[in-house]
Amino acid sequence: MVDFKEIADKWQKKWEEKKIFKVHEDPKKKKFYCLEMFPYPSGRLHMGHLRNYSIGDALARYKRMQGFNVIYPMGYDAFGLPAENAAIKHGIEPDKWTLTNIDAIRQQQKEMGFSYDWTKEVITCNEDYYKWNQWIFLKFYEKGLAYKKKAAVNWCPSCATVLANEQVIDGKCWRCSSDVTETLLEQWFFKITDYVEELLNDIEKLEHWPERVKVMQHNWIGKSHGIEIFFKIKETGQVIPTFTTRPDTIYSVTFIVIAPEHPLVLELVKGTKYEKETLETIKKIKQQTREERTTAEGKDKIGCFLGKHAVNPANDEVVPIYLANFVLMDYGTGIVMADAHDQRDFEFARKYGIPLKFVISPDGKALDASKAIQAFTEDGILFDSGQFSGISNREAIEPISEWMEKEGIGKRTVNYKLRDWLISRQRYWGTPIPVVYCSKCGIVPVPYDDLPVKLPKPEKCKFTGKGNPLETCKEFTEIKCPKCKSKARRETDTMDTFVDSSWYFLRYCSPKYDKEPFDKEKAEYWMPVNQYIGGIEHAILHLLYARFFTKALRDLGLATVDEPFARLLTQGMVTKDGRAMSKSHGNVVDPGEIYNKYGPDTARLFILFAALPEKELDWNDKGVNGSFRFLKRVYNLVHENLNSISLKHYDEHKLNNNDKYVLSKIHLTIKNVTEHMENFEFSLAIGKIMEYVDVLQKYKEKQKEVFGEAIKNLALLMLPFTPHLSEEIWHMIRAEGFASLQKWPSYDENKIDKRAEAIAMLVENTRRDVIEILKLAKIEKPKKITLFVADKWKYDFMVSLKTEMKKIRNASEIIKALMATDLKIYSHEVSKLVPKLLADETKVPQVVLSQDAEVHALSDASRSYEGEFRCNVEVIVAEKAKEIKAKQALPSKAAILVE
Repeated sequence: MVDFKEIADKWQKKWEEKKIFKVHEDPKKKKFYCLEMFPYPSGRLHMGHLRNYSIGDALARYKRMQGFNVIYPMGYDAFGLPAENAAIKHGIEPDKWTLTNIDAIRQQQKEMGFSYDWTKEVITCNEDYYKWNQWIFLKFYEKGLAYKKKAAVNWCPSCATVLANEQVIDGKCWRCSSDVTETLLEQWFFKITDYVEELLNDIEKLEHWPERVKVMQHNWIGKSHGIEIFFKIKETGQVIPTFTTRPDTIYSVTFIVIAPEHPLVLELVKGTKYEKETLETIKKIKQQTREERTTAEGKDKIGCFLGKHAVNPANDEVVPIYLANFVLMDYGTGIVMADAHDQRDFEFARKYGIPLKFVISPDGKALDASKAIQAFTEDGILFDSGQFSGISNREAIEPISEWMEKEGIGKRTVNYKLRDWLISRQRYWGTPIPVVYCSKCGIVPVPYDDLPVKLPKPEKCKFTGKGNPLETCKEFTEIKCPKCKSKARRETDTMDTFVDSSWYFLRYCSPKYDKEPFDKEKAEYWMPVNQYIGGIEHAILHLLYARFFTKALRDLGLATVDEPFARLLTQGMVTKDGRAMSKSHGNVVDPGEIYNKYGPDTARLFILFAALPEKELDWNDKGVNGSFRFLKRVYNLVHENLNSISLKHYDEHKLNNNDKYVLSKIHLTIKNVTEHMENFEFSLAIGKIMEYVDVLQKYKEKQKEVFGEAIKNLALLMLPFTPHLSEEIWHMIRAEGFASLQKWPSYDENKIDKRAEAIAMLVENTRRDVIEILKLAKIEKPKKITLFVADKWKYDFMVSLKTEMKKIRNASEIIKALMATDLKIYSHEVSKLVPKLLADETKVPQVVLSQDAEVHALSDASRSYEGEFRCNVEVIVAEKAKEIKAKQALPSKAAILVE
């Protein structure tokens, strides 16, 4: 019995011994850069990972066979919070935890036979990688792209530590369950907003990205044209700017709302009776996610009065100032004018008893907002709007904006949702920020020659869960100033791990290069990534940061491309029993079990056959078994027929119909599979290969050279999906070299014999019809089967019908045209046949054979039929038959009588 795991082990060793996937720059060859998003090594790989890599490997192998110089690297996104949490919870050193996981994942990847060039491996927690993170930081700092300012962070007072967003669960610390507060800390930022217009405009260049991802990036950048309107706080005279894209509703404003994170909030209530309620409200809002806060309608609106009022500059009306959960600090100014023409404002006002008034109606007549049950959000005509009453509200936006600027009460502006990238993390397990603080010199960048700033050994830090472990290591923090040699303190913040993944694809081009982050000439050869593959969850941050880094590194004279990824594929999720695979659902499938039971090719085949790459894949044990059975069929087809295989060229003059059909099927299958591969339709390509295998299994009296040609091409067509079995077949038929290094098969359109295809279809469809009749009639042992071939005139009729159908679609018109030919004498039958065939065009054959050809084909097949059905099979033309049944026969559809 065949052992696919044993076969896989054998070929993986041979590939590794000969290093057949190692790649070098070659200016004579066209390059192809295939890349999957590299994994975070938090544990063993799951099926989602394997799907990602199976897609990438199929493409890399296909492109390699097409003659491309393929770079297909792998690495590990190795810094991050889970390693530090393991140190806090279990006392495991983060580096050991990470590297152990990497070893396990790498082994899994090798077991699956992915064709990575392992000499290109990148591990981001290694000093030879994060040194260049620091180098890039210093370059950004010199250019003004890295800067420091105060920013809000999640703070656990009990643990005395900063928490990442994912460590805050329902407003409480993940470790001690204390209430999380917010505090301001000096933090480092990258000035991504310097590139905001280019990031936005270049989305249009990403023509091979999913539209959904482009829309998400567009919305995240969030460009909007609007106006800042200057309200004045009545009690203090302080001017506060509110950003709006709807100045046409200025006369509808009845209150102002401020984001809970805005520094002004605590300033307004400090020492007043409103301070306690405000602090409690902020605490309540902190327990909500961003999505919960910003959902337009239906969610509970939370806020409170801040005890102050604002003066509307358009009409001098005094309105109350509130705190509100649906206002975000990182959009506009964090202060919003609120009115009756926005549903969120409307719901908030109703909850807190704030009066509302409309200034837009369908016809410009006054509407009473006090009786309304929802906001008026339609366009219409302004009323009660001073000099702008009677104008369409949309047409009024521009003149109102002009008037406000002229009066000095507003200023037109462009706003973006995108904010600068906060890269500071109060963590141990990340890239140290290469900065020193000196009481005399201030902020001092670490000299380039002193890079990397190395992380201290974990045993020299205290992982208590309280504070930043780096602060507990004096050996790390206490340093001499690089400028004046006085006592100084090292920065203890480390970089956001998104920094690591923002340029790793460039490092793959020259992972051992030690003069700069990457060898510019090599990057120029390989970049951009031709195909990037990963999950939709990275559609915004990772992809946006990678785009920003590429542009910034270009401006530093390093990168030579504007965009890092030419094509993007976001693969669908893997589910089981209709739910996402997860430990909590108890439906996780261990890739190791599948590997040990079936071998890697079975898993790969099922993953790629069960769904198109971008669709959801439902893991199905029956489907896995089906893939396993198919691979056994393929193996046995070759193994049991080795004596019928010759790799010599066939003599075309000695081929019968069956041989010609198999040759035609070879070329048609190569054509179909190639087209599906080009369109990323791997499941459809595999479907065509399965049809091809069915044909080869029915090829009984095999012509050795034709069968050899068929099996050789089968091995090559299957290679992107099942490389180990393909190599084994290649070896079994004594073909030279590695199958993995062969050229992708080419097809000859002239050898796709449509007539041979039609004959084979006739023979197979007739066989299936006989099986169906036996089943319906419940006949187990037939005595005789008679096959009636259609009347000769029906072949002329079918040819003429196909000609007319190209010009006319109306049945009566077609009948009229046919009656003007020699078919007139069959008018009665023609008038019945035409409407039937138009109603079901599947009964109109693509290729119309002659009566003689069908008789010959069915007579040749009768021996095979007799062997299968164990009875006499007779083929008769309808003209010579006495049975009425014969008249039912049509071209390509024999009438069948079973006795």
